[in-house]
Amino acid sequence: MSGQEKKSPEVIVIGAGIIGITSAIELQAKGANVTVLDKSGVAAGASQGNAGAFAFSDASPVASPGIIRKAPKWFLDPLGPLSVPLPYAIQILPWMLRFLRASRPEQVKTGIEALTTLMTVSRERLVPFMEQTGTHNMLRQHGNLQLYEHRKSFEENLPVWHAREERGSKFTPLTDPDQIAEYQPGIDRRFVAAIATNDWYGISDPKDYTVQLGEFFKAKGGEIVIAEAVALKHGAVSVSVVLKDGKELSADHIVVSAGAWSHHLAKTIGDHIPLETERGYNTTLPVDAFDLKRQLSFEEHGFVVTPLSSGIRVGGAVELGGLKLPPNYRRADALLNKAKGFLPDLKIEGGRQWMGFRPSLPDSIPVIGPASRSRRITYAFGHGHLGLTQSAGTAKLVSDLVMGIENGVDLSSYSPSRF
Repeated sequence: MSGQEKKSPEVIVIGAGIIGITSAIELQAKGANVTVLDKSGVAAGASQGNAGAFAFSDASPVASPGIIRKAPKWFLDPLGPLSVPLPYAIQILPWMLRFLRASRPEQVKTGIEALTTLMTVSRERLVPFMEQTGTHNMLRQHGNLQLYEHRKSFEENLPVWHAREERGSKFTPLTDPDQIAEYQPGIDRRFVAAIATNDWYGISDPKDYTVQLGEFFKAKGGEIVIAEAVALKHGAVSVSVVLKDGKELSADHIVVSAGAWSHHLAKTIGDHIPLETERGYNTTLPVDAFDLKRQLSFEEHGFVVTPLSSGIRVGGAVELGGLKLPPNYRRADALLNKAKGFLPDLKIEGGRQWMGFRPSLPDSIPVIGPASRSRRITYAFGHGHLGLTQSAGTAKLVSDLVMGIENGVDLSSYSPSRF
């Protein structure tokens, strides 16, 4: 806090990533006195290095029958779209068993419904939120091109897109390389089909966006404290967070949105939530590395190429390796080399490599709801690679929940108790 005696804040938000900062602003707008805690600062984690897209049409869980069929081949490739480093394989086994259960058709259907609801709330709230915070000028509507080398993969995905279309996600199927070239010149002609979504939103730069939100929050009277939270405590009339230096901060309510570290805090009050870490890799190339018109998604290879104000970002894939193993930047190199093969004119020199931790739950549905032992503690984590996309919707649901505002959204699908 500060050297002076200061009244405890009404709400403490743990985590200064995109979910935490957005939730803090929404709580503040609803009249709460908010303090944000983070061990490193605003946008220090996955919020700075993501692909910069609001992927509202991406409402399908990662766990699915199709992924399960592909997974054994992928796992054998240490640089493939989905891998588990051998030193981590035993530790992650319980999570993988839950992931397998989540791939059953009935579970996938439940996941699609939950994600669609959250995407709808997020899409509806995004533009008003950006106008409120003075960040609307950072929004981009450049579209997305989802590319397929194999027509069979394209045809297998068409029913998913038709289902999304029924829920308002418009798309255009492209069925030959010439059509693809009209949307984005310079793509290798091995890609025989694509899905074009012109209403796809992006952000000029995800780190800049989150940092600007942090400045807006502070300008409105909010406080951001650099401190590491290590435990939670709950009482009848207040809750508190214990810091690494032994200090304790109390509040009327605590929101836990600490990304990949959130489950460690939940465990201190008896909630065992199966959060795992997707280690995402990327390389950001100079702005002139390629004349990129829109975001490109190479679906069969698990990565994207995104135009940002800070450069061309090549990244993605999933390495389920926890928080402690050292980064394997060969994965970033592999993605970059693939991108060069798919975009022959791409200049791959002068890039900046990065690795970040995405907080992922086995069913791809984030946890949004109260702790089991205290309704004064609200969890908001586990968004995987969709934190930016789902940030505005999550912040609305969290702030309404904390402030006791009815909004008609059934939160049972996001409940921490489902595990």
